[in-house]
Amino acid sequence: MSVLLLQLAGPLQSWGAASRFARRSTENAPTKSGLVGLLAAAQGRERSDDVSDLAALRFGVRVDQPGVRLRDFQTAHHGDTGEAMPVSDRFYLADAVFLAAFEGDRALVEELHQTLRAPVYLPYLGRRSCPPARPIPQGAVEEDLESALEAHPWLAGKWYQRKRKREAEVELGVWIDVRKGHTADHEQRDVPVSFDQAHRRYSMRGVEYTTVTVPNPQAAQAAPLQAAPLVHEPMDALGDE
Repeated sequence: MSVLLLQLAGPLQSWGAASRFARRSTENAPTKSGLVGLLAAAQGRERSDDVSDLAALRFGVRVDQPGVRLRDFQTAHHGDTGEAMPVSDRFYLADAVFLAAFEGDRALVEELHQTLRAPVYLPYLGRRSCPPARPIPQGAVEEDLESALEAHPWLAGKWYQRKRKREAEVELGVWIDVRKGHTADHEQRDVPVSFDQAHRRYSMRGVEYTTVTVPNPQAAQAAPLQAAPLVHEPMDALGDE
């Protein structure tokens, strides 16, 4: 098995799993459906195309920098009639950074990695108004999903790493597709069956929560202890004359 690693960092992100009508919420971490959509768009697939091969990949995401939740209160008017449209609330994550990963067949993982380097449709972080601030593809590795999420360097901004400079290692939360024989910590309707706008469909996804520990490259280095120089001056004991 191979693992595709993705860096998700930008001024704003929004990953809705249960957004409806005028309230557009966001989860605290990227959703599987959102990332499957990103990969499908990079390949140039249409919304009506089958995405079952991408949805079958095992998915996990590491929270490198949680960000801050923002609420955007929006009003609008109809372009033709001028009538007021329903007021909407849209929620975003500001200054967040995540490491997402997909585990699957090596050939498909390598294909997706190359596709992300020259995508057909430009990727965005949950909504078209949320462009990425850093390159998304982080490579493909020959590891299992859990090991890949633990081994990759910490992607948080240097300013955020310096805020935790007293910690040589930091503990990061990880949301991952539940393994066979394990009990899900959380379930959400997050596996895409169809992105067709006429009838979007999603199935349930079981998720388990865990943590990994990674080194902090901005950790403060303790100054090495230096022994005081040994000096012996016999005449000092006589005092001044």
